Amino acid sequence: MNIQQFYDEGLAHASYAILSEGKVALVDPGRNPQQYYDFAEANDARIVAVIETHPHADFVSSHLEFHKNEGATIYVSKLVGAEYPHAGFDEGDSFQMGKVTFHALHTPGHSPDSISILLKDENGKDHALFSGDTLFIGDVGRPDLREKAGNMTAQREELARMMYHTVQNKLKPLGEDVLVYPAHGAGSLCGKNLSDARQSTIGEQRATNWAFSDLDEKTFMDSLLQGQPYIPKYFGYDVDMNKKGAPAYQRSISQVSIWPEGATLPADALVIDTRKQAQFAAGHIPGAINIMNGGKFETWLGSIVGPEERFFLVADSTAELEILINKAAKIGYEQLIHGAVVNPAGMTETGAFFDVEAFKANPDGYTIVDIRSRDEHANTPIFEEALNIPLQELRERASEIPTEKPVLVHCAGGYRSAAGSSIVDGALKGAQVLDFSEAIKDFQTVAH
Repeated sequence: MNIQQFYDEGLAHASYAILSEGKVALVDPGRNPQQYYDFAEANDARIVAVIETHPHADFVSSHLEFHKNEGATIYVSKLVGAEYPHAGFDEGDSFQMGKVTFHALHTPGHSPDSISILLKDENGKDHALFSGDTLFIGDVGRPDLREKAGNMTAQREELARMMYHTVQNKLKPLGEDVLVYPAHGAGSLCGKNLSDARQSTIGEQRATNWAFSDLDEKTFMDSLLQGQPYIPKYFGYDVDMNKKGAPAYQRSISQVSIWPEGATLPADALVIDTRKQAQFAAGHIPGAINIMNGGKFETWLGSIVGPEERFFLVADSTAELEILINKAAKIGYEQLIHGAVVNPAGMTETGAFFDVEAFKANPDGYTIVDIRSRDEHANTPIFEEALNIPLQELRERASEIPTEKPVLVHCAGGYRSAAGSSIVDGALKGAQVLDFSEAIKDFQTVAH
């Protein structure tokens, strides 16, 4: 038996291939199937099964593609109401592959239809738990993503209660040495306090994970519900796409319309300009939003742009465009790209220069907008008088910002403020909008 983890840093998503006797089963594979095909080929094996722990909210899975191309059986809980061909995989169900056996545990809490997979070795001993978004290293999955999406919806309190019973009745009884392989790590929005570690054991989690401590139901629920991160716009869209099964990856990407370099985009188009902040400031299409190509590009794209919108993707090279289309596809957003273009015509708007010394001399002369999360703003304040509008709400709430003084936008390190200042600049015509950018780092040590 060989277990291989595939980790996507951008989405903090872990997927798995389990190899036994020339056969491979995948757990929660990402959108691009190629790395899993490469693994199977390198091991002279065939992908025969794909197990989905639940319909994911933060990425699109390639399960349907493996069924269509390889004839792989997709195993998923019948509670999902999956619209693709599948085998129901619920509490008490199991299947054998080579010398190993996969057993389904119903582990609701993150979603009502979540399963975890207990892998038993050839001697029938519990070897590993593929815990999906139920159990993370150091935390458990958030319970507030299924109030509006999926075949089964559930209120967050109801799911938090389910999670308590999942921990008590399904996870705690497992053996100390059972390996834990979760679907996400630190940086994922599917939980709040995830560890950087990529795997653990039940024994380690029993000793270190707050959810395993001796809590009553109400205390557990209150702790779980408190301080969860925001829910990006794209999450419900991905749950629905995963329930249906996504279109084939390469074919879908090849259908993205590539416009000629320097093309003129339609007036009033939604433009996502992915170039560096300095390039954007030197010249961009009026109203464009500057989501730089960085580590969290796909998450911010799906947080700022809703799944009902269509947009143009702008980059400064065809190689960069290709990378960005691939990133957009991870969340199913390649289908929303109206056109992708290198350096289109009409990049006439320039960004205002922010003079840090002028700000230090007269901080009261600015309207400061903090676009970090509510928790960041409350727990690590930088400017007491700042107006807090989190980045993902900025397009809808920019009109709340007073414009009598220059508007100064900041985040924690400069990545989000590039997007935020571009949104505010496009929304508040005539206002002077400035980006604090990386200079904000010099002010954080003197936080109140």
